[in-house]
Amino acid sequence: MAQSPRAVVVGGGIGGLTAAVALHRRGWRVTVLERAGSLEPVGAGISLAPNSLRALDVIGLGDEIRDLAAWQGDGGLRTPGGRWLSRTSTAALAERFGGPLVLLHRATLIKSLAAQLPEGTVRTTAEAALADPGDDDRPARVSTPDGELEAELVVGADGIRSAVRLELFPDHPGPVYSGFTTWRVVIPVPGADFASHETWGRGRIWGTHPLKDGRVYAYAAARVPGGGRATDDERAELVRLFGDWHDPIPAVIDAARPEDVLRHDVHHIAEPLPAFHAGRVALIGDAAHAMPPTLGQGGNQAIEDAIVLAHHAGPRTAPLDAGLAAYTAARKPRTTAIARKAVQVARLNMMRSRPGMVLRNAAVAAVSKAGPGLFLRSFDGIADWRPPQAPYASEETRVSTP
Repeated sequence: MAQSPRAVVVGGGIGGLTAAVALHRRGWRVTVLERAGSLEPVGAGISLAPNSLRALDVIGLGDEIRDLAAWQGDGGLRTPGGRWLSRTSTAALAERFGGPLVLLHRATLIKSLAAQLPEGTVRTTAEAALADPGDDDRPARVSTPDGELEAELVVGADGIRSAVRLELFPDHPGPVYSGFTTWRVVIPVPGADFASHETWGRGRIWGTHPLKDGRVYAYAAARVPGGGRATDDERAELVRLFGDWHDPIPAVIDAARPEDVLRHDVHHIAEPLPAFHAGRVALIGDAAHAMPPTLGQGGNQAIEDAIVLAHHAGPRTAPLDAGLAAYTAARKPRTTAIARKAVQVARLNMMRSRPGMVLRNAAVAAVSKAGPGLFLRSFDGIADWRPPQAPYASEETRVSTP
């Protein structure tokens, strides 16, 4: 009896673990190599839209994650003074796109994904390098401190600074600075009472959202030179930038300790890769198409990638090179378009021109008054995506035909 094909996933983040689970369910023998000492991610939140929740349905996790939805009622966009530019609701979003928007801690999603894998699948403190991408006649090889691993498939899920991508496409320019930096906190804020919102200022934005566990996920961004750091601490920087904005923003900042605040410059891949695969290697997530977070789709697209890759690379699909070509054909146009849109949205919501801001805010308010459906229309073609249909989708999930 022939053995199941082998897959090595380089990177144990959300995309890598989703790929590992999806491939495992398709009959692959999977090994995940994570260079960190544990799977516990740096503490921050993630928003999962209906498109990625439908992808998670395929591996049996969609409803488990939907149950973590905390946003109820109205939410929307505000000005720093507190005026609502637009309002939408969970009901309107669910009606248009067939499901909720779920905000949760990344660690929660990582834990749920890892629980779907057999014991011993994930190896931590495992620095990995692609030694040979392989081809039709030979397996790919991945080097680790414990020796080399051979595999019929290697998944490069090693993030925006992907060493796997660099090995496959050494002439590609790689990521560029997006022009702004972000701050994120996930903390309890006693007594905070607010509607989920994002606030747009002059070259700055802030978002405040409740989590199911009672904590608050908040993020901020500002157009600043890359590589900067606060002269004192990042909490103090948030006070300087956002301390006079509307409630509950000052309360969230007050509740944070300096060590709670994460700061990261934002980078994206401006020039699309020639393909998302080469040899027996496929790239997913930020390794393939890193994008600004302005659409909240980075993690969502990584999940989609993983599910679609497992579909096309499944052991019933032969030969593998045709499956990987089909993966690139399915994912590259979609992710390229979404990444470009995220860059465009960043220019809009991080605008510095005062006349431009006045026009932008007036346009947003007018669209909102015309109806929430018009405002949500900007996510048409993104949040309404559906994964491939059966036989790839397992019978116990409720994935409908595209």
